[in-house]
Amino acid sequence: MQRVQGLGRSGAAGSAAPPVPELPAVPPMTAPELREVYRLMSSVRRLDEAAVAWQRQGILPAYAPLLGQEAAQVGSAFAVDRERDFLFPTYREAGVARTLGVDMVEYMSTHRATWHGGLWDAAEHRLAPIQAVVAGSVLHAVGWAHGQRLAAASPGDPQDPVGGLGVAVAYLGDGASSQGDVHEAMNIAAVFAAPVVFFVQNNGWAISVPTERQVAGGSVAARGAGYGMPALRIDGNDAEAVVSATRRALAYARAGRGPVIVEAVTYRRGPHSTADDPGRYRTLDDERRDAGADPLERLRARLLGEGLANEAFVAECDAAAAAEAEAVREGVLALGPRPGAEMFDLVFAEPTEELLRQKAQWRKESEHG
Repeated sequence: MQRVQGLGRSGAAGSAAPPVPELPAVPPMTAPELREVYRLMSSVRRLDEAAVAWQRQGILPAYAPLLGQEAAQVGSAFAVDRERDFLFPTYREAGVARTLGVDMVEYMSTHRATWHGGLWDAAEHRLAPIQAVVAGSVLHAVGWAHGQRLAAASPGDPQDPVGGLGVAVAYLGDGASSQGDVHEAMNIAAVFAAPVVFFVQNNGWAISVPTERQVAGGSVAARGAGYGMPALRIDGNDAEAVVSATRRALAYARAGRGPVIVEAVTYRRGPHSTADDPGRYRTLDDERRDAGADPLERLRARLLGEGLANEAFVAECDAAAAAEAEAVREGVLALGPRPGAEMFDLVFAEPTEELLRQKAQWRKESEHG
């Protein structure tokens, strides 16, 4: 049974988790890997803080912060095979995108409201477009994963179905886990042994509703037993724990054994979105008490304490993160509006007569002919 150590949120450490079937062991992270994860987390932290400021300045219409979830996002994305796996984000996975090397100006294009889902090449970066529908990404992930099994089983396909499958990583929150789509996705994934990892960022809040009021039993991982799939419940503020758990889950799914749930228990330190006021449902004292260890400070302390990095490395990461955030800000400001006609052009492969009529009417009214 997995135990979560050192979590600040009341009751999180003691919540029951299901027995975990034997998952493949993975080696501990190396010092260079830990430093790279810290560098990425530092970049993500600065970008996230900057994006909130950009929204307040009117540069972005809206943004969903991830403050406090850097270890969960960077660690899970760091663990994947970028040649074979495919990741399916929600609207809060800026840290996942940054870890996969997505151009963050292209990522922010959605928050700038110049493009739906992001401008990056999804196939190249192995990251699906931003999904604004709560729990929508899990259905897409299972469909893609099932396709991996079907392709591997095709006659004459040289791919080895055992040990060679691409794995889908579906991101969802504790709030999304209450959607019926998640039940359907987990059930069909288990029935067909689809290679998918359901990566749950349990940040304590479904907008304004605490986890204990909307997740029966308090643990999403506990549901794994009902679907006959293994589940890991981990400390989502511990970067190495996240990387290790994700690697184990990926190895299990890649071997054709079916899906896995990874529940990373963390804390949403900021608002649900820039339109949210968390002061209406929790106090600053609540945040300080429940948030637990800051994931970035925690990894920094470990690197310095174990002699895996020095202060010069930390300062270099900070400077690089600040410079990157400024470059992204300039890029976001330079984003021009997309042609309005795209709202009609990208609906169907072959437009209907009614759609063409609407497009002509729109151009007449908005472009004056």
